[in-house]
Amino acid sequence: MAPITGVGRFALKCATLIALLGEEKVSLPGTTAYNASLSSHSFSQSAAVPPLCIVSPQTTSDVVAFVESLSSNHFSSPDSHQIVIRSSGQWFPGGSHSPDGVTLDLHGLNSIDMSTDNSIVSAGPEATWDAVYNKLEPLGLSVAGGRVAGVGVGALTLGGGISYFGPRYGWTCDTVAAYEVVLADGSVVEASEKENTDLFQGLCGGASNFGVVTRIDLKTFNQGSLWYGATYNPLSTIKDHTQIYSKIVAAENYDEKASFITGFSYSQLEGVPIITNEFVYTEPTESSPAYFEEFLSLPSVYESTSTVKPSDLADRGATFLPQNMAGYQFATLTFKPTEPMLRAAFDVWQSSLAEVKDIRGLTWSLSLEPLPPAIYQRGAASNAMGLADRNGTLVVCVLSQAWADEADAERVNAASAALVGSLRDAARSLDAYDPFVYLNYAAPWQDPIGSYGNESVGKLQELRARVDPGAVFTNLVPGGFKIPSGDVST
Repeated sequence: MAPITGVGRFALKCATLIALLGEEKVSLPGTTAYNASLSSHSFSQSAAVPPLCIVSPQTTSDVVAFVESLSSNHFSSPDSHQIVIRSSGQWFPGGSHSPDGVTLDLHGLNSIDMSTDNSIVSAGPEATWDAVYNKLEPLGLSVAGGRVAGVGVGALTLGGGISYFGPRYGWTCDTVAAYEVVLADGSVVEASEKENTDLFQGLCGGASNFGVVTRIDLKTFNQGSLWYGATYNPLSTIKDHTQIYSKIVAAENYDEKASFITGFSYSQLEGVPIITNEFVYTEPTESSPAYFEEFLSLPSVYESTSTVKPSDLADRGATFLPQNMAGYQFATLTFKPTEPMLRAAFDVWQSSLAEVKDIRGLTWSLSLEPLPPAIYQRGAASNAMGLADRNGTLVVCVLSQAWADEADAERVNAASAALVGSLRDAARSLDAYDPFVYLNYAAPWQDPIGSYGNESVGKLQELRARVDPGAVFTNLVPGGFKIPSGDVST
């Protein structure tokens, strides 16, 4: 066994965990398993925060043993903010490791099993969406899951989940039949529409504040191939883009088989800003869908269409993630897609380039993802996101940022916050602002759960008090977004 380094109760904690779970499930610095876990991060901002040891459970029982150990005196004092639950999908410092702390790495919980009638697929939180699609496609089935290979089922679902199938089925979490959850006292419970319904609703947007999710049951549906298209357009087409976008995303015009993203993108490697479009139609067509025809008729420097499977799209999505970067993160804002607001978003993004384009390895992309009522209203009364009182289409606007030098992190964060602030000001001045902050795209400095509003936050506070009265997952787990302690203002 590798020697345990560190001081005090933290080193003792790792020794206790080894005795409890075995050396094969607790890895220490310098071991092959430890180094492999660190190197599995795509971005150095996570790997650069090495923990004292890494716990890798293989079963729900392993998670139970770990959670029960949290009540021991090695981690029960108020200053013991040293537990991090690592899942695929967290890319900011502290989200995957904590210095001189313990990481619970859920990657071993990646099983994928079908119900006897194939109506449910049960996935471990670290099963990836590409693996789920590959399991389902030979059966002629799919789920309303993620769009990027390598992202875990748990991370996306607990934050809501935007899918190519969202206009047909809602948020990913709206398609969950049940969760298996290990609570703070070590008990294992089922949460569904019939059992622990408050927990079932709270997990849909409430993230990892209530326990460790060890299984997610997703409803399947019949699905064949999809139509896919992509274009790169010159900035000179911006007026046409805003006119077309604002028209076709209106609730009365939205085709529920359609999903698309329009973006403004700059890469230092390419050096030329462009407008990008990705189109998906969730059934195969012999020709381009009429819904996208106006976009496809615009002048472009690149255009491609094909018939694909959901797994193909997930693999393609992963190719767009910057590789070997020091940092990568999102920031987000929600607004109404009026034509003036869409143009303001472009203008804010274009103006921001002057401050960041000299940053080495920079990518700086602002994407506009339609959020019609077909997505957010389907389960609005039974999830935590607080959108039941909205009407009309919204847009989730996400700034994606990547950079090559760790020294530029502070500068990128400042520029990101400034851009979001300018977008917020523009949206308010144009009567287009919505306070909702989509959790899966939120920057570390944003408060997505607070954006759900006081009614939803109040329910989440009550749920936390019931299932985690000792606030284990609030006080001992520093990573992720937390439930505000009091009233919120949006």
